[in-house]
Amino acid sequence: MTVETQIKPAPPATTSPGTAGGPSLARLLRPRSVVIVGASDKPGALGASVLSNLTRNGFAGDIHLINPKRPEIAGRPCLPSVDALPEGVDAAVLAIPRVAVLDTIRALAARKVGAAVIFSAGFAEGGAEGLAQQHEIGRIAAASGMVIEGPNCLGMTNFIDRVPLTFVEMDAVPLGSRDGIGIVSQSGAMAAVLSTTLMSRDLGLSFSVSTGNEAASGVEDYVDYLIDDAFTQVIAMIVEQFRKPKRFIDAALRAQEAGKTIVLLHPGKSSAARESAATHTGAMAGDYQLMRAKVERAGVIFAETLEELGDISEIALRCPRVPAGGVAVLGESGAFKALTLDLCEALELELPVASDENSPALRAALPDFVGVSNPLDLTAQGLVDPDLYYRTLAALFADDRFGSIVAGIIQTDPVTIGIKLPPILRAVRELKPTKPLIFVGLDEGAPFPADALAQLRALGIPYFPSNERAFRALKRLNDHARRDVAKADPKPLPLGSYPVGVVPEYRSKALLAPLGIPFPKGAFCRDVEEAATAAREIGYPVVLKAQSAELSHKSDAGGVILNLGDEAALRAGWDRLYANVANYDAGMVLDGALIEGMGARGLELIIGAKSDPEWGPVILVGFGGVTAEILQDVRLLTPDLPQEAILRELNRLKQAALLHGYRGSPALDVEAVAEMIATLGRILIAEPAIREIDLNPVVLYPSGQGAVALDALILTAPGQDAGEPAQ
Repeated sequence: MTVETQIKPAPPATTSPGTAGGPSLARLLRPRSVVIVGASDKPGALGASVLSNLTRNGFAGDIHLINPKRPEIAGRPCLPSVDALPEGVDAAVLAIPRVAVLDTIRALAARKVGAAVIFSAGFAEGGAEGLAQQHEIGRIAAASGMVIEGPNCLGMTNFIDRVPLTFVEMDAVPLGSRDGIGIVSQSGAMAAVLSTTLMSRDLGLSFSVSTGNEAASGVEDYVDYLIDDAFTQVIAMIVEQFRKPKRFIDAALRAQEAGKTIVLLHPGKSSAARESAATHTGAMAGDYQLMRAKVERAGVIFAETLEELGDISEIALRCPRVPAGGVAVLGESGAFKALTLDLCEALELELPVASDENSPALRAALPDFVGVSNPLDLTAQGLVDPDLYYRTLAALFADDRFGSIVAGIIQTDPVTIGIKLPPILRAVRELKPTKPLIFVGLDEGAPFPADALAQLRALGIPYFPSNERAFRALKRLNDHARRDVAKADPKPLPLGSYPVGVVPEYRSKALLAPLGIPFPKGAFCRDVEEAATAAREIGYPVVLKAQSAELSHKSDAGGVILNLGDEAALRAGWDRLYANVANYDAGMVLDGALIEGMGARGLELIIGAKSDPEWGPVILVGFGGVTAEILQDVRLLTPDLPQEAILRELNRLKQAALLHGYRGSPALDVEAVAEMIATLGRILIAEPAIREIDLNPVVLYPSGQGAVALDALILTAPGQDAGEPAQ
């Protein structure tokens, strides 16, 4: 039986799962008929490569070729133009210059073609004319219901039915009955690289899609499709910009509910990378850290490198879901033990302590001269007693403290691995562990028999030639397993009526204080007599602060007078305050001044919030002073985090030791700060018109004494529907 008769493309669906009845991605991803516009038989030509891919991979559907200069190519007839096509072809591949693309898309829409792949570049990334053409492509797609992939993409490969609509020479290894990894990448080159990497590890792929400039379909559409695809278990993504952030967040949460793992590589942390993204795909890259806080909260695992993306995806596909427990390391060298301790401490990867006292099963499995520890050092004893590997793994599999096990094995030669590997494989076959076992060959380059590697992979055991790669991937997966990705539903706290624009400190505090944000005792005063009366009630010493919506940075204008100890000092301070502001800006008119009691010293924090137009609100917390900028010692939190999750984030600050009684100082009231942040989150959820809230500094006192925000500023914007809070 030939390959061509074995492969049967699935019929297209009327709608794609997850697209709410929109155009059917199935006509692109699982087509039963294809047209190549710009077909060729010239070696290296894009159209020739697509035709070669389809025929070599046994595509059994109809293939139409369009080339006005050729009656036939490779024994197949050519049509002179798109107008000669029968109606309703599923997918078109455009292997033509950019100048011909727009007219061709119009013609394809007229012939009711379901989808089109555009290879050509020079659209949004090429200037105003190209951007206008890209917008027109999107308009035609929306009007006709056509799915368009690209422009500026490498196409897609369907490994389920072996349909490569790409000019990259591709042998689409059939997925068969295996679970697969779906690749979604804005970069076509990186999609091809990742496909090659994963296939080289004998991992099953379901689809590989490069979205390019995303004129009419984007990564969010393909992720939605893959979540509902029965063949896809892991989704590996390379994305420079999410154009529909809220939709992606919703998709990520849906993937969590479906038990599917999304792993993301997102170039763009550096300013240079953000500029590159804009020229590469026409993207306008946003704030990386804000995006990451939102996306991680939705359950997505971040990879830092292309290598990590493959490593995390492999473990996620081959292994049972990685639990939140720590890692046990089975090794054969004291030096490897020390190196592992160093690396895992740097990664903050938990290695639960094992000892004779707390690990009786492990103690019983080991020779007397091998100490119980984690990492373990079995020495070379396994060469004379190979069953040691079986006994040790049996004890580790049964120990609930360990969520995964890394076996760091010295391979050396085929004879050595032939002694060590069989008891390891037997332990997995017979004991059927529910926790992952990762096999790490310590001596990279040592010969490792292909049949031995195949046996490991058949049992769901990933093989890594580097212990560092294995530990880094496990760290990402463990953090994901520990993360609370269930969407909380905190009760919104509306502010009530507030002005548009900058809300000065005295009005900001009046809005926030009734909702539970603590401030020093104070009063807003319009003249010095009101100030003197207020000071007597507050108690000296006091501070005076100039108040105006035009004066966001009071200190720059000399608008803060501290430590006024009596009424005479207050009156003199009032005059000095107004004189300072007049010298700073003669045209500025103050509303008045805020008078507050001077508080006790404490540890200063900064708490700020912003609402991004695309991603919605996020809260920043960090240590005050110059360390916030120099050390970048801040955490970004989503506004729906429960208080216990906020406490965990506070403890991840670099200087978190200062919160808990560092060098004899008292432990601080961290719970009060967590409560303040949770309250701020509820306000942000209730008020989508808020663009920023700044509480800086926040002074933190010893346990039980609370925290106080010394300053507050709110910035609001018009035009946001308060009934639809940002996510």
